[in-house]
Amino acid sequence: MRYKLSSNFKPFIEGLIEQKQDVGYPYDTSSRILKDFDRFCSKHYPTATVLTAEISMQWAAKRTDEHVNYLFRRITPVRQLAKYMNSIGVEAYVIPPKIPQKQIRYIPHIFTQIELRAFCSEIDKCLPSPFSPVKHLVIPVFFRLLYCCGLRSSEARLLNTGDINLATGRMFIRQSKGHKDRTVMLAEDVLALCRKYETKVSHVFPDRQAFFPNSKGGFYNRSVPDYWFHLFWDHLEVAGNCSGNPPRVHDFRHAFSVRRLNLWVNEGSDINAYLPYLGMYLGHVHLTDTDYYMHFASEFFPTFKKKSTLACADLIPEANYAKK
Repeated sequence: MRYKLSSNFKPFIEGLIEQKQDVGYPYDTSSRILKDFDRFCSKHYPTATVLTAEISMQWAAKRTDEHVNYLFRRITPVRQLAKYMNSIGVEAYVIPPKIPQKQIRYIPHIFTQIELRAFCSEIDKCLPSPFSPVKHLVIPVFFRLLYCCGLRSSEARLLNTGDINLATGRMFIRQSKGHKDRTVMLAEDVLALCRKYETKVSHVFPDRQAFFPNSKGGFYNRSVPDYWFHLFWDHLEVAGNCSGNPPRVHDFRHAFSVRRLNLWVNEGSDINAYLPYLGMYLGHVHLTDTDYYMHFASEFFPTFKKKSTLACADLIPEANYAKK
């Protein structure tokens, strides 16, 4: 059952969500956080009609073992709510912009070729399920699409059948992070894999909308890819030898990006010219988001130093992010 807002801030929360969606923002994650805030207010401040500093700062208090990045994501929509209320003439306390002071840049796990081969071998062993007739077909293609195309998990999960042109290999990514659409071209081997997959799945769900259908032909829940990943990854021998932060589904995207940079440098390509194309392919809004991957392409740094000019070397910015 969908949660119904119940606090005295309900009309303002609904107004903010409607405003954001009217100008083209999906605002899904923020909407969920605002619903949590509504529950918080209903429980702790059931009679409050003014969004005070006490309410806002109590919400902004760091929880036990809460990561600073999640705290940042939790505070931002409530700060936006207060600004929205002020804009329509309703007094509300705005959480100061420096709370929390700084997010921590997550250091991703870059999968090695050995790890990727081990994982792909494992997902290819996925057996048919009586409860989900095409899951054993979905999982191997889903994860290969993440790595081979550098997709975000949500981008692959929410693909429509019409988003992939199986004749030309053109894949349309709609309303992703940054609320921008983009087009991604599939490599020939990935396209062949998708064609083979579609032939098999369409026999079970001929009129489906989701390219990766769940047991009912619809879209999978956002938590499912994480469950799949750990189901097949956690017991692998290579998983026990990993150092640093534990691998995540999103790290397939990082692995794609670093691999692509390594290939370009080893080919002698001009990184100055190619880096913006990688950013567009990944759907980055700012080039600095793409520059970030230069810090993790450890395999190509020796080659990079030999082949780059001073101008190219300047593409690697100083890392000012706090380490986890």
